[in-house]
Amino acid sequence: MTAEASSNYAIDVRGLNKHFGDKYVVRDVSLRVRRGEIFGFLGPNGSGKTTTIRMVCGLLKPDAGAGTCLGYDIGRESAEIKRNVGYMTQRFSFWEDLTIRENLDFVARMYDIPSRKAAVEEALQGLGLKERASQLAGGLSGGWKQRMALAACMLHQPRLLLLDEPTAGVDPRARRDFWDEIQSLAARGISVLVSTHYMDEAVRCHKLAYIAWGRLLTQGSAAEVITGQRLSTWALYGQRLAELQEVLRNQPGVEQTVTFGDTLHVSGTDAEALRQTIESTAHSAGLRAEKIDTGLEDVFIHLMSGSDRGDGGKS
Repeated sequence: MTAEASSNYAIDVRGLNKHFGDKYVVRDVSLRVRRGEIFGFLGPNGSGKTTTIRMVCGLLKPDAGAGTCLGYDIGRESAEIKRNVGYMTQRFSFWEDLTIRENLDFVARMYDIPSRKAAVEEALQGLGLKERASQLAGGLSGGWKQRMALAACMLHQPRLLLLDEPTAGVDPRARRDFWDEIQSLAARGISVLVSTHYMDEAVRCHKLAYIAWGRLLTQGSAAEVITGQRLSTWALYGQRLAELQEVLRNQPGVEQTVTFGDTLHVSGTDAEALRQTIESTAHSAGLRAEKIDTGLEDVFIHLMSGSDRGDGGKS
């Protein structure tokens, strides 16, 4: 039995580290992604997400750490990994003066795919590109470009997709359609590691990990990530919330204040101290207050503020 057959994980890496000159980009990152799982990789720009993805798929050699991708050693068997992984980069990296079909045919030639024309037709049909097959790639909207890029990733029938912010700059409807395709692929047993900044996408993942300044701060299901931070959150409704936000920041129990339109979210780990502060403030300011469920966005803002303080956030 091969290592791949004996493992339940498409990705199983431990202690990944990477420097670029004096800059420490990834620090002791460990990830496990099960087969058929959609694993969301979140964090601010420059946090180390792309570098980690490149180490996982054998494009970049780690300074330290080890592990496997689809059962292949990430240090010694990068060629085998590349043949079985579809990698979609942040930037549109195809030929804008070629049609969709010509782009896919070119990629199929690069992979030396048998029955190339049939594979291209299947990709066009499967991703809803058939009617646009003769359209130049340069004339596509962001959503259709991403759909074409996904079709190119799937031509060689990979068992793992690595998607690096695939929907950046894409409108909400196109993002929703793209994620419907991702979930359909996962239902067929294809594993997906996807980096994203969007909370509505994060909640569609089976598991999540949050990275900041190269360190992995938390991972688990959305519910586990939220519960693990032990945050209590209140919402205040009314006027002049920006002024109130400044007043609240130094009050007992208040660790975080975030404005969402005409609502102010106030969070902290000392639930009773926070309750007393909120009720007193709401009464004196004539505002409506209610305790609400802590959301992923509240948690990730809290994690990021913790990493800014240099304490790595609360676990």
